[in-house]
Order: sequence, then structure tokens, then C-alpha cells
Amino acid sequence: MEVGIVGKPNVGKSTFFSAATLAPAEIADYPFTTIEANRGVTYVRAKCPHDELGIECNPNNAPCENGTRLVPVEMLDVAGLVPDAHKGRGLGNKFLDDLRQAKALIHIVDASGGTDHEGNIVQVGSHDPLSDVQFLDTEISHWIRSILEKGWKKVVRQVQLDGLKVEKAIQERMTGLGFTDAMVLDSLRRMATDETPMNWSEDDILRLADNLRTVGKPMIVAANKCDVAPDENIKLLESLDDKIVVPTSAESELALRRAAKSDLISYDIGDDHFEILDESGLNAEQLKGLEFMSNLLKKFGSTGIQKCVEEAVFNLLDMIVVYPVEDENKWTDKDGRVLPDAYLLRRGSNAKDLAYEVHTDLGDNFIRAIDGRTKRVLGADHELKDGDIITIAARA
Repeated sequence: MEVGIVGKPNVGKSTFFSAATLAPAEIADYPFTTIEANRGVTYVRAKCPHDELGIECNPNNAPCENGTRLVPVEMLDVAGLVPDAHKGRGLGNKFLDDLRQAKALIHIVDASGGTDHEGNIVQVGSHDPLSDVQFLDTEISHWIRSILEKGWKKVVRQVQLDGLKVEKAIQERMTGLGFTDAMVLDSLRRMATDETPMNWSEDDILRLADNLRTVGKPMIVAANKCDVAPDENIKLLESLDDKIVVPTSAESELALRRAAKSDLISYDIGDDHFEILDESGLNAEQLKGLEFMSNLLKKFGSTGIQKCVEEAVFNLLDMIVVYPVEDENKWTDKDGRVLPDAYLLRRGSNAKDLAYEVHTDLGDNFIRAIDGRTKRVLGADHELKDGDIITIAARA
């Protein structure tokens, strides 16, 4: 599963990416620092069930730290977006194409109002951050519209001559963007227009594209640079009715994680505090910086980076964590590792969905599933719950 980091140039996207993943990314205070997309892995947190067994787990794909599983999520940091990017301005076409497989987007907004529409540095407070939210929504909708229009004659022909359902014809056209049949159907239901695509206007197609963006590329707003942003800007962004908004300071999170990695402080991702371990290894400027970040954590409760990622995964995408095992009694795999893997699945997924997530052969040859806690036999359509421990039985 992939989460995209988006926004105009010079708002802290690459800093956010580095803070969330500790992967290297070029960072500078001028537009278009990022040319090629940066890819890395971040994590969302879930309670590990190993305490129920009274023994330690042996994680494979998701580390466990003090009873908390860190479940991996792919993260993509793409080039900055400027007005009319869907027409090719800036690096727009490349930016948009990089987002095809992203399931959710985190829109990094300069809450300080210190960068204009092009990403150039201006006086703090002089640019309206609300306009950035609207402009990016508009750009992505127009991008989706342009893809729809390129194949619209084929869609009309499939519906009119071949008798294919509207949603199926559109979904076939949009497969490369990760839109499912359900997403397309939901988007169509939100429209009040003629059901025959041949009669649709350009405005109808744009309205469908806007619905597809809302349903298929849900977005959370990171009100970045909250440490230097005017309070009224944060309040303005938080007043958005249709967006989850999280104040963030990517620079502070990156500094704290690097300090923790160097054993200068004790700090866990998402915490509201840290502890200095080696004050002798810090100079006066560094101590002053840590004091500033300590006050930031007290004000906002965290740097917001981890909260953003988890809101995107657990709220926007409504994911749950499931633990597949081969032995439902010992909760182990074939090598005896306890609770080796943790998988993210959409809420509402069933036992067979999990089988396919683990391996295509398991899904194709699915016989039954077994609940590791109750030992109940489960059918293919049994809906999974967050934290379930499941054994899949399949034909050899």
C-alpha cells in the first residue's frame, strides 16, 4: 500500500518524507528540489497480541517495540505541483503520473504562509494557505478528467454498442489509477446527470473526475511549519469541513529522530516529549533547539508526522491490522516464529481477501480459515476484525 506526499514546491514535502521514513532525500529552500520521486517505508502502530500468549513475538515484516507493532507502509514523495500542472506546467505531468498507485495523499501545506503559489519564499503570513488546498484539489481533478476524456469515445462505445455497464466501462479506463469498481460506482452515484455517457457534457466529466478524486485519492492536510505559523492560519486550516487537518513540524520531527538515532535523546515516534540522554554531547545551540522543540510538543501534543500517516491509513483508508499464522494454536509460521507478519487490509475484508494478500496461490486454493483465538472455522466471506489472528487452509 502506497501513500503519496503532495503539495506545491518548497513547503517541506521532502523533509516530511525524510522525517517519516528516515530515508535520504534532497532538501533545500528553493522550488523543485525534488525531480525524481523519493520512495521509502514508514510505519503505523498497532498493539501486538504477543502479550496474550505470554511470550515474545518474532517479527518478520513488522518490527515490535515494547508491545507495539510497526506495520510498514510505502511512502512516495513526488515533485512539487504548481497551478496548471495538469497542462504540463512545472513538473506537473510527471508529478501526477507518479501518483497513479497511491491509495491516499498527504497534502503538505505551508501553514506559515511563507511561500507563494510557485513555491517562492515570501514574507511569513503574506500567502493564504487555504488557497493551496483548493488549487491542489483542482489540479488532481483536472488530471483525472484529462485521462477520462482521452478514452471517452471508447467508454461511450462500450456502453452504447456492447451493452457494458457504465461503471465497468469507466473502471476499465481508470484501472491504471487504482480505482476499483466500487469507487467508480460510488462516484457515479454522487452525480445527478443523464446516465447515458454519450450525453455528458465536459462539466459532467469534470464532476465525475472530482468525485473520483474524493473517493479514490482521499487526502489529509498537513499544516506544516506549525512551529512558525501564525495561530490564525492553523485555525483557518482546521476549519475546513471536508478535510482532516493535522498541524505538523517536519523539521522538528526529523531533528528529533536523528538525535534519537545518535543516542542523544530518548524519543519514540509520535510522542509528546523526549528525554536528553547525553547533554555533554550537545552544544548551546543544540540545547536551545531542543528546548524549542520541547515547547512545540507541549503546544501541539506531537510533531504531527506520525499522526498524519496514521490518520491517512486508519481513518481515510479505514484499514485494519491482521496477523496471518500457520499454526492457530501456537500462532507461529512453519519456522516456529511467533506472529511473524502483520498485514493492512481494508475494513470489511474477508478471510479470502487475506489469503490473496498473503499469496495468490492461497487465495486460488482457499478451503477455510481458522480464528487463532477462538479456533472457530471461518468461511471465505467471514469479515475480519482489527487484530485478528488467522490461519488459512488451502489445497496443496
